[in-house]
Amino acid sequence: MAKPILLHSAAELLQRILSEKIPADRQMEGYFRTHRDMGVRDRGFVAETVYGCLRERRWLEHIAGSALLLDVVAAYLLTHGYSARALEETGFRGDARGMVERARTLDKAALPFAIQANMPDWLAQRLRAQFGDAEALALAAALNHPAPVDMRVNTIKARREEVQTRLAQEGFPCELTPYSPAGLRRHDRAPIFKTLCFKEGLFEVQDEGSQLLALMLEPRRQEMVVDFCAGAGGKTLHLGALMANTGTVYAFDVLAKRLEKLKPRLRRAGLNNVRMVTISHERDARVQRLKGKIDRVLVDAPCSGTGTLRRNPDIKWRDINLAELADTQQRILAAAAELLKPGGRLVYATCSLLQEENEDIVEKFLAARPEFHMVPVNEILERRHIPLSMTGNALRLLPHLHQTDGFYAVALEKEHESR
Repeated sequence: MAKPILLHSAAELLQRILSEKIPADRQMEGYFRTHRDMGVRDRGFVAETVYGCLRERRWLEHIAGSALLLDVVAAYLLTHGYSARALEETGFRGDARGMVERARTLDKAALPFAIQANMPDWLAQRLRAQFGDAEALALAAALNHPAPVDMRVNTIKARREEVQTRLAQEGFPCELTPYSPAGLRRHDRAPIFKTLCFKEGLFEVQDEGSQLLALMLEPRRQEMVVDFCAGAGGKTLHLGALMANTGTVYAFDVLAKRLEKLKPRLRRAGLNNVRMVTISHERDARVQRLKGKIDRVLVDAPCSGTGTLRRNPDIKWRDINLAELADTQQRILAAAAELLKPGGRLVYATCSLLQEENEDIVEKFLAARPEFHMVPVNEILERRHIPLSMTGNALRLLPHLHQTDGFYAVALEKEHESR
């Protein structure tokens, strides 16, 4: 049974996450650093409870009959194995028995759509409009379920089956991912960063859907490639490996501290074909110098992150300015396209589920840049021996269908110059 103080700790941490713009995982790290008296088991209880409340907030508020976060935490515990008596014994003074009765008698299917989906109204409305009620609910259910742990094998050091065998020998058996030829998957959390396999640079943690984005670019040896929004460099590492540590991969980002995180990862991976470049904005002079010289560009654009709610459930409760994001996406895509040589390829991708950040951006780009055309996605998937079939020209990955995060990606090629 949880200690009385842990209910208040969970509610306090939940309040911080919902009221500040700092991501939940970083909030938790900071909270636990300032509460060193909490043991491993207590930290686990608080973390699991907080993430559960973030995923199921709308439903829990309905059960609690209240938006008070201590009541929401209580409703979570009552719907995940606690009895009213056990909750009362922790010192909870709310209406535990009334919550139990509401949970027992409630017809979930009769609730408003957004509450069934555990989504804020704005997101529920968009998913409903795009997917229809039945599929939107299936998608929401998948988004509200914790993600597995996916890994990408570093193919310049080892084959996938070798790493699978070695991880099993270290006590961490994994299964092969169905789509990415370099992917492994575990369905439970484990200290895999302490393994020799990780320390030797044989794998990186990366969602299987994210792994497919670099494959969409199809980089070749000795080419010049740009990862336009590199972040901490997960896809940069994949591109470098796909190029067999040859050519040059430019990792652009506007935050130097994000690129700093890439340095130890490059050393561990054994890659030396990556150049990190901190830029001020998408039209920085360091970007302009490469205009017309690049073979391939990956634009994993800043976005709402709605496809990653399995990992980051706090995102859905934040204020998101979609119009501002779309403007940024359009500007980055336009600037990235100018880097390409004739015949070059650009992959525009987001981890968003929303049409405003995906199809609408690409349609506007193609209307303004007739020298670009979309490459049929199934042609790429077939060449890369990826057993997926898509309708239309875009890669659309959805957690309830593909067991990946939600991703959108389209390959755009620039016409060769006419002779």
